[in-house]
Amino acid sequence: MTRKTLQPAGWPRPKGYANGIAASGRMVFTAGVVGWNEAEKFVAKDLAGQFRQALLNTRAILAEGGAKPADIVRMTCYVTDKREYLSSAQEIGAAWREIFGKVFPCMALVQVVALVEDAAKVEIETTAVIP
Repeated sequence: MTRKTLQPAGWPRPKGYANGIAASGRMVFTAGVVGWNEAEKFVAKDLAGQFRQALLNTRAILAEGGAKPADIVRMTCYVTDKREYLSSAQEIGAAWREIFGKVFPCMALVQVVALVEDAAKVEIETTAVIP
């Protein structure tokens, strides 16, 4: 796989994500992944706990396709409460580093009114590119 971070000259380096990535290889996609366990039960009621579980679920799904966290090039995160996300940023960041390590894909985070699963506070879509 070839992978190149796209950082226009003179732009400040983003913190925790990339502005763009050019990659070639086999692509692996996840559906919208929520923060429930393998039995489809929400153990965590808070956003940080659900975010952590969604990252674990994402890692497991990617592994089924032969991808690892370093292969992630893009993520879109949908949250139901921007303020809760911002107040949980340190805890979410710690979970990210524990589960994915130093991986900085292109990312978007969007606040939505609701998710299909009533108890869900986060849903994440991921694209990985592997050799």
